Amino acid sequence: MTIEVAPRTEGTAPDERPTDQARWWRDAVVYQVYPRAFADADGDGTGDLRGITGRLPALAELGVDAVWLSPFYPSPQRDGGYDVSDYCDVDPMFGTLDDFDGLVARAHGLGLRVIVDLVPNHASSEHPLFAAALAAGPGSAERARFVFRDGRGETGELPPNNWQSHFGGPAWTRVTESDGRPGQWYLHLFDPTQPDFDWDNEEVLALFDDVLDFWLGRGVDGFRVDVAHALVKAPGLPDWGGRADGASIPGFPGEDAPMFDQPGVHRIFERWRERLESWGPDRILCAEANVAPLSRAAKWVRPREMHQAFNFPYLHAPWDASALRAVIDESLAAFGGVGAASTWVLSNHDVVRPATRFALLDRPVEMGHGIAEGTGLDPALGERRARAAALLMLALPGAAYVYQGEELGLPEVLDIPADQRRDPYFLRSGGAVVGRDGCRVPLPWEADAPAYGFNATGQSWLPQPPQWASYARDVQRQDPASTLSLYTAALQLRKSLGLGAGSLAWVRTDDAVLGLVNGEVLVLTCFAGAPVPLDGQEVLLASAPDAVVDGRLTADATVWVRARRADGSEGA
Repeated sequence: MTIEVAPRTEGTAPDERPTDQARWWRDAVVYQVYPRAFADADGDGTGDLRGITGRLPALAELGVDAVWLSPFYPSPQRDGGYDVSDYCDVDPMFGTLDDFDGLVARAHGLGLRVIVDLVPNHASSEHPLFAAALAAGPGSAERARFVFRDGRGETGELPPNNWQSHFGGPAWTRVTESDGRPGQWYLHLFDPTQPDFDWDNEEVLALFDDVLDFWLGRGVDGFRVDVAHALVKAPGLPDWGGRADGASIPGFPGEDAPMFDQPGVHRIFERWRERLESWGPDRILCAEANVAPLSRAAKWVRPREMHQAFNFPYLHAPWDASALRAVIDESLAAFGGVGAASTWVLSNHDVVRPATRFALLDRPVEMGHGIAEGTGLDPALGERRARAAALLMLALPGAAYVYQGEELGLPEVLDIPADQRRDPYFLRSGGAVVGRDGCRVPLPWEADAPAYGFNATGQSWLPQPPQWASYARDVQRQDPASTLSLYTAALQLRKSLGLGAGSLAWVRTDDAVLGLVNGEVLVLTCFAGAPVPLDGQEVLLASAPDAVVDGRLTADATVWVRARRADGSEGA
């Protein structure tokens, strides 16, 4: 097959906001750390802040620009720390505020920015404000901070509406009042131990103003905002017959979901943006707003709102040339249309790891649900596709997020015993839903060390499989063909060639091949079919040692080659 390098203008990113063009977040690569599973300094089997601090040089060596920390706040840990009982402290299992300050100082000294997770939709049921709400009773100012309602039915025995929890079952729990009688119901879009705040309440707005200031004062560079699209609910809390997560199904389009993406939510983030800018121009907000289509997601990054929004349609796209082409086009048009850069992502702490997801031979996996042991997989194919997908993603203009272990090519751990699983998806479904534990297993750092270098004692809060040794970072650092070496080389080239700050133009290829030009790089991904001839062009980077055979790109592989000018010479 001959590649016709004829850029198409419809794939080119629109002009950007001039005032933001040089901002770091527009082309940054951000590395997500899940603190419980990254590194454990005290040896108790659970990762901690000092463990993270000690391993930050490895992230600087990898070549990322920033680190995002999943929650480390005081929490009963009913949902992996996303049930916060104190927004302005560190859970003792992770360390102290001094440990946090040391982490930020070390990161900044290495040239890494620090983003922290913020969970504003809901608190833990053990948060003092919720305890006060239970004690104060109906109609009180304390209850008004949360979504309490009287029940339906003759005696209030029915929930206020039919909303369902993300984790299964009703999204409402009835309380027992101080006199012992059944009382009001409170809303929890997630676990019953995660009551939703009422963001129509000025006291809630003021509380989180203080939370922002607390962490900004400790030097953080931004916030990833959990479930950012859920804070404001539709007036009257009407019934909803669609999915609990707001995804569209026949008869119930996601844009009608009354618990998500309500207009009032954007006023909150306009307020937050103004507050961040009072601390300086380079503090950012990143939205976890799982809405579709991308034109809805782009609302979160309009001028004066947030800086980034995760690209969930890209994360969920199948391994298919036309599907990926479509979502890339839609992303550039939607985000570029409001002057923002897209934020690409292949994995996070809620989804099956790419090396396993792409081994499923294109069968979809529900977000958060995981996959069961014994599911038919082709691990070698999954690893090959994951590497090709990474090289494609890192060539796209905009920012990118990398989840810990993605750079090691870690697969999902499928054989965690039921009595050791912690995820509420698993627990609330009685094991019917596998959940997210398989992508949260502690990382392997050294092949021959206890707990593969996660700590010095060999303890681990989730069991590490024996094959972790072959994925260990110290082994991969010595192997130029490893996934770690691929990511390191890709990040170095991405930065030196300015790909994140570049623009995209498509080239004409076969249906099973995706081809694009970004700056001086021609990127080709072959999904299937006959090998693609490269016509002698200089190969800058390939996703696998056998990606290019006899001058041809093979299936399930990506290559970066030096693009040719119109006169046929190579260069920008």
